[in-house]
Amino acid sequence: MESDIAKVLSFEIKKELADRYFGFRKIIEEDKQELDSQVKRHSMTVEQKICMDLVRIYILLKDEAVIQDFLDLAGLEEKMYYDPYFLESPTIRKRVFAGVTVRGFTRKGRFIHLVLDSYATLVEHVIEYIESFGELLEKQETIAEEIKLFYQKNDLVNIMGFLRSLDAPVFDNSMLQADASGLGSAQSLEKKMRLEPPLPIEHILPIIPPLIPLRPIRKNLKKLAKRAFQYHTKDFQVE
Repeated sequence: MESDIAKVLSFEIKKELADRYFGFRKIIEEDKQELDSQVKRHSMTVEQKICMDLVRIYILLKDEAVIQDFLDLAGLEEKMYYDPYFLESPTIRKRVFAGVTVRGFTRKGRFIHLVLDSYATLVEHVIEYIESFGELLEKQETIAEEIKLFYQKNDLVNIMGFLRSLDAPVFDNSMLQADASGLGSAQSLEKKMRLEPPLPIEHILPIIPPLIPLRPIRKNLKKLAKRAFQYHTKDFQVE
């Protein structure tokens, strides 16, 4: 009778430990999966918007010197998403200008407004990107802290040692040998089941600095647009 009660108690303790261990583990794994999905959505939406905005501006400014002056003016230290091929590709040009609203009456006026409006849109998308990046970074840090806390409260080696002790009726030399071999297997299992923290967000998504708002650089950006306009032949239509 006592043996049956001991078995029941042993089973309940094991079940409770397993439920707690794997329950917490599952929550963390789900948090990691959700973070991974959010990072992918962020990359496919906000980052692509920025890419399209910049490529559109590169195509409009066209000249390498004008583009570099634009980067300096905007506060960008590198030519993000830049490729000379983009400047000449009709397919890419059609894609980045699809659905773009153009203001103005003259061809030159529409061109200048398009440069200014494209930059204003870029600034908004960068702000959105940075805010979302910060939120993802907080979630990444939270998950890393969850994993650290999980291992502080759930030492798999100690748990397995405790579970083995529930099944040991007598303490003798054979138990010492079993514990020694069990320790190695527990450590091996813990290594295989190790929960790794999520990859740093900056290793997946580019770090994009905040841009100078349009208002303080509007005059100089307009000058750049006028310089760039001369490099476009009449076959470049701004609808």
